[in-house]
Amino acid sequence: MKTPKRLQPLVDEGLIDEVIRPLMSGKEADVYIVRCGDDVRCAKIYKEADKRSFKKAVEYREGRKGRNSRRTRAMEKGSNYGRQEQEQAWQNAEVDALFRLANAGVRVPTPYGCFDGVLLMELITDEAGYVAPRLNDVSLTAEMATAHHALVMKDVQRMLCAGLIHGDLSEFNVLLDHTGPVIIDLPQAVDAAANNNAKRMLLRDVNNMTQYYGQFAPELLRSKYAQEMWLKFESGDLLPDTELTGQFVESEHSADIESVLAEIQAAFEEEQDRKARIQAETEDEY
Repeated sequence: MKTPKRLQPLVDEGLIDEVIRPLMSGKEADVYIVRCGDDVRCAKIYKEADKRSFKKAVEYREGRKGRNSRRTRAMEKGSNYGRQEQEQAWQNAEVDALFRLANAGVRVPTPYGCFDGVLLMELITDEAGYVAPRLNDVSLTAEMATAHHALVMKDVQRMLCAGLIHGDLSEFNVLLDHTGPVIIDLPQAVDAAANNNAKRMLLRDVNNMTQYYGQFAPELLRSKYAQEMWLKFESGDLLPDTELTGQFVESEHSADIESVLAEIQAAFEEEQDRKARIQAETEDEY
């Protein structure tokens, strides 16, 4: 096939030997299957900011540390230089998160580097060597759903212990290879300690995955892993090997009505975003 313009520099530099075929096209990036020497990998081309549709990006960037004070000030002011740095930071966030999470034992694709807005990473495949399906494309037995839910909860726990929250975790951002679920798509990963939206995003991530697996194993719908994780995280008691029960007793203190209403509104908006994302994902698949 004809080499895409954004991949040509990587071909010229010998980082890619052949572009095999497109894998998928999304609102945030286009992904191609490429050959690098004897290995078949993915090349993820991030779209420019004005062509992306990721909503409320500011919420995700909150708490991210700039590489130096000049860049941070420029990003805050929104200057041309600052916007360029912000875009670079958004692109680098995923590869940084992938390295960080791989070191923490989370099942994510192995990253090989980000070059001029193109992320080279491992191609996740099934047992037959074909591209691994996303969870929304598979059907599971109750036993498999229960086992895989436990694996994802453990990975979310390891992520939190590494200081990160996925922020957009759903059945569309998890692949299924021959050994189990693999988490993908992390450019919006949230700093768990520095982002004021962290708790809400953790609850949403866990709820999304529990709702998905719960359609095959309804008993999972009663679990409250996110609340249990966050409580232990806030108290400093959450470790990668901490055994969680999925049980959590809500506080009996009086509720802050305004906060509750704000959470309800946020949940409604997130559900609308989720429905739009499902429709977009369906339309964008090759």
